[in-house]
Amino acid sequence: MTGNTEGDGGTASAGASGTGDTDQDLADWSHRLIQALQILDLKVDQQLVARLADESSRAVNGRAAPVTALLVGYAAGLRAHGSSASPQEAVQSAADVALRLCEHGTEGGPDSEGWSRTAQ
Repeated sequence: MTGNTEGDGGTASAGASGTGDTDQDLADWSHRLIQALQILDLKVDQQLVARLADESSRAVNGRAAPVTALLVGYAAGLRAHGSSASPQEAVQSAADVALRLCEHGTEGGPDSEGWSRTAQ
């Protein structure tokens, strides 16, 4: 883990070139954020989140990536809270919907009929 200390304001980066242990840094950040948000039963599927970001960026534009991640997370949280689904199952279900929508870009797709056939 790259060393962030309280005194550096969180500005330490991975190596001089900026490449370093990017995956490990992301895993460490995810772990810290999970603890801070007190959602300890969640295992972050970094590959799935990266795929969502990539696909939504291609389907719409680069700014769609964080919005997609937020909305998928929010939908997953609602589903996990109101059902017997595990957090991982809820994330996968919401991600599947978002990925299907990405296949159609900004036109068509499952929302064109008001989600009437998706049990939403």
